[in-house]
Amino acid sequence: MTYLNALNIESVVEQPQRARPVTEAEPVPRRQGVGRHLLYRGDCVKVMGRLPAASVDVVVTSPPYNIGLSYRTYSDRRAEEDYLDWMVGVATAVRRVMAPTGSFFLNITGSSAMPWLPFELIVRLRSLFRLQNHITWVKSISIGDDSVGHFKPVRSERFLHRNHEHIFHLTLNGAVPLKRLAVGVPFKDKSNIARRQHAQDLRCRGDSWFIPYETVQARSQKFNHPGTFPVMLPRMCMRLHGQASPVVLDPFMGTGTTLIAAEQEGARGIGIDLDAGYVGIARTRLLSTIRGHG
Repeated sequence: MTYLNALNIESVVEQPQRARPVTEAEPVPRRQGVGRHLLYRGDCVKVMGRLPAASVDVVVTSPPYNIGLSYRTYSDRRAEEDYLDWMVGVATAVRRVMAPTGSFFLNITGSSAMPWLPFELIVRLRSLFRLQNHITWVKSISIGDDSVGHFKPVRSERFLHRNHEHIFHLTLNGAVPLKRLAVGVPFKDKSNIARRQHAQDLRCRGDSWFIPYETVQARSQKFNHPGTFPVMLPRMCMRLHGQASPVVLDPFMGTGTTLIAAEQEGARGIGIDLDAGYVGIARTRLLSTIRGHG
């Protein structure tokens, strides 16, 4: 039985020459198979409710932050209690589809005006998950007089530029083994390799990950989506989890970055998004990656 048929979905394996940008006028199927991956258009809680329980190995997602970003079909300005209740509902649906040894990598941040929001959310998720690791995603850093990476400036006399975001690594029991050296870094002091009896010239990267964005000059280069992350971020999450050919879910797929990462890492991706335009972009980007042009 194929992976798609196991989920009761008709496979639609696109031919490369059929790939083209999707316009507003084009119909977007509610579910479609692209290669070994699945794309859904719809509400993520409802879609996850139709997926088999305990069928997902890794979840990597970046939900709306509720800080007023300009999405096409979603209002990013809910009342705080409403937003937190909604996200607990999303996380409850995620918990049901996660395998017992699964990992949930939740990328989220606050704003200068709403700094408590990520921490309010993670406290509410204590009844559903264990917080196994808290990773700081560093987007820009200054060392001495040198600066590396990119950030969106904060125009204020009260607040500093926000150069990092959170990646909360959530599991069901807090004891999921990881392949730490799959995202490891070489030793600076090579004597540590033999002196500390390491098998190779790699050490744990730790819980601060510097992953800069590529330089862009216009929002169109980010596919007119206000909340993208670099493809290396989900790739590193998958590598850290360490499972061969995992099933990877992104319930807020956006323009498909997690699915592109899944294709590059040999995983099978499931992406969900409410916006037909973003689903179309994700499909086109994924097809381009499959063809070797991504």
